[in-house]
Amino acid sequence: MGKRQEIRQRRQRERTRNRILVILLVAAGALLIALFFIWLMEKKPQTTVISITPKAINAKVDGLHLGDPNAQVKVDVYEDFRCSYCKYYTQNFETQIIQTYVETGKIYYTFHSFIVVDGNDGTDASYRSANAAMCAAEQGYFWDYHDTLFANQVTEDASLFTDERLVIMAQNLNLDMTTFNQCFQEDRYASDIRNDISQGQSLSITGTPSIFVNGTLIQSFDQLSTVIDAALAGK
Repeated sequence: MGKRQEIRQRRQRERTRNRILVILLVAAGALLIALFFIWLMEKKPQTTVISITPKAINAKVDGLHLGDPNAQVKVDVYEDFRCSYCKYYTQNFETQIIQTYVETGKIYYTFHSFIVVDGNDGTDASYRSANAAMCAAEQGYFWDYHDTLFANQVTEDASLFTDERLVIMAQNLNLDMTTFNQCFQEDRYASDIRNDISQGQSLSITGTPSIFVNGTLIQSFDQLSTVIDAALAGK
């Protein structure tokens, strides 16, 4: 092979390597850009708010209370709107309890806020959600707002419960937004939420949901009906 041909081949190999290098660099850059935009999308707060169809409750509704206050059995539920186990309880057990016992006048059912998740991530999203729910209760929509919050609890991430989203949830329930916003922004129910938390602490609650039947903490969701039936039977 002549010297000149060898030089040409060497230069050709160099050009080929350079082209491959350029292609690899362009591909790597495109991948980094794609990963960056994926990261931005994951960090961006959720904007789509899930709406619900308000459910009819065939019992007396009084703010955070359901049923007859003179019923012989009292059920008190302590929940955090960002707690995944609370969502599970609400969507798999609570409706049946309301239909079977509240709507038949057998029990008096009360919701209490107990903030847990805020302490895990350093936000106040659970607290702000509780305050918003109390403001909805002013207009007779606590239980609908309660269901809306749990429907939107895809994860326990605080971005699902920003002030903007909490306001949209109220709008979707056709609340009087002037009244709601004033209540929400002035943090009107701070003392009520603190009282619920203090009451829960006095009961040695450490997690949510915590469910009491006539003051006795139940150990599992599956026991709830059994414990209520026993209380109704005077046992």
